[in-house]
Amino acid sequence: MTKATRDGTTAERARLRAWWAHRQGLDGALSGRPSAEVLARTGWARSVGGSAPYLGLYARCGASRAAVDEAVARLDVHELPSARGCTYVLPSQDFALGLALAAGPPEAEIRAAAKHLGVTGQEVDELCAAVVAVLGDTPLDPAAIKAALGGTVRDLGDAGRRRSLATPLPLALGQLQASGAIRRVPVNGRLDQQRYGYVRWGLDTGEWTPERAAAELARRYFDWAAPASLQHFRWFSGFTAAAAKAAVAGLGLEPVADGGGLLLPAALREEFTGYERPTAPAYALLAGIDGLHLLHRDLPRLLDPADGERVFQKKALNARPDLPAHAIVDRGRIVGLWEYDVEGAEIVWQAFGKADAALRAEVDRVTAFVRDELGDARGFSLDSPRARAPRIAELRSWA
Repeated sequence: MTKATRDGTTAERARLRAWWAHRQGLDGALSGRPSAEVLARTGWARSVGGSAPYLGLYARCGASRAAVDEAVARLDVHELPSARGCTYVLPSQDFALGLALAAGPPEAEIRAAAKHLGVTGQEVDELCAAVVAVLGDTPLDPAAIKAALGGTVRDLGDAGRRRSLATPLPLALGQLQASGAIRRVPVNGRLDQQRYGYVRWGLDTGEWTPERAAAELARRYFDWAAPASLQHFRWFSGFTAAAAKAAVAGLGLEPVADGGGLLLPAALREEFTGYERPTAPAYALLAGIDGLHLLHRDLPRLLDPADGERVFQKKALNARPDLPAHAIVDRGRIVGLWEYDVEGAEIVWQAFGKADAALRAEVDRVTAFVRDELGDARGFSLDSPRARAPRIAELRSWA
C-alpha cells in the first residue's frame, strides 16, 4: 500500500481511484471503440486461459465475444508472451515490442534444460529449424508437430518428466514464438481456453534492442497506469531496480504531492490536477486479474480501509497480493466480489454496502453476457466450476 492510500484524505483517495478507472476506460469513455484501440490506450490484458480479456473489453468498450474473436482472427489483437514472459492480449502495434520483452524467459528455460537434462543449444536450434520447416498456414498442435518430426524429437526420460519437460519440443516452440518465427493460435478462436495450434509467422522484432524496448514499455506503462511508483513498474515489467530506473530516465516523471513515491508523466499533470471524481456511480464487473488491479498489483489502494479488513476464504482482503474472486468496482474502488455459477447460469455476488438499482442492472447486464456469449467466467484455465464452488458458497452466505 502506498503512503497516499494510507494517509491521504478520504476524498483524495476516492479521486485517485476514480482517475485510475478513468485512465482504464471504465467510465464509458471508450464505449464502441475497437478492441485494439482499447488495449493500446488502457494496457495489455493478462490472459491465462480465463475470461479476463473478454470481461475487460466488455466493461471498457462493450465488445461482444464475437467481435473480440474476429479481432483475434484478423490479427488486430493477439495473445503473445511479453512482459515478464507472461502472456497478454496485445494490439497489433505492440506485437514486436511484446515479443522483444519476452525474450529472456525462453532463454532461461533452455539454460535450465541444459544444466539438468543435457539439452544443448545446438539441439534446440536444430529442432527450431525442423519445426519451422513443417509448419505452414494450417495450425498444428504440439502432438501433430511431434508426429511430423518423428525421431527428431528425443524423449528426455524420467528426469525430463520430473521437470515437466518430456521432450525438448516445448523449448523450441517457446523460442520460436518469442522470436516471432511462429505464433500460437487458439484451436477454436477463443481466448478463454488453452488449446493451441502453431503456424509459421515471421514477425520481425529486430528493431527492439533490450534498452529501447524497456524504455518504450516504461512510456506505455506510465500512460496506462500513472500515478504509479517505480516499484509498481518493476512488478509489471519484471525489471531489476537498475533496469527500471534506466527505463524511466527519459520520461520526465514527476512526483505526486503526498503520493508516497507515486510518479506521473509531466504531460498528464494538468489533466490529473484538474480531474474531478464523477458524482454518479459507474459500476463494472471485472476479472480478478483485470489491469485496474494487475498493472500495479497493490490491492489495498483500491479498497476502503474497512473493506480491506473483510475476510474471504480465511484471509483479509488487504493482506492479499491479488483478489480471491472477481471484482465489482465503482469509480475505481472495489465494492464487492462475484463469481459465475455455471449450473445456475447466474452471477453470485455480494456488495460491501447496500446495492442500488444501477449495480443490480450492471450485474444483470454482465450475467447475460457471460451466460449467452462466454458460457462461463473462469479466472484462469484450471478454474473449474468444481474448484470455484467453495467461493460461490461463501459468497452466498456472506453478509
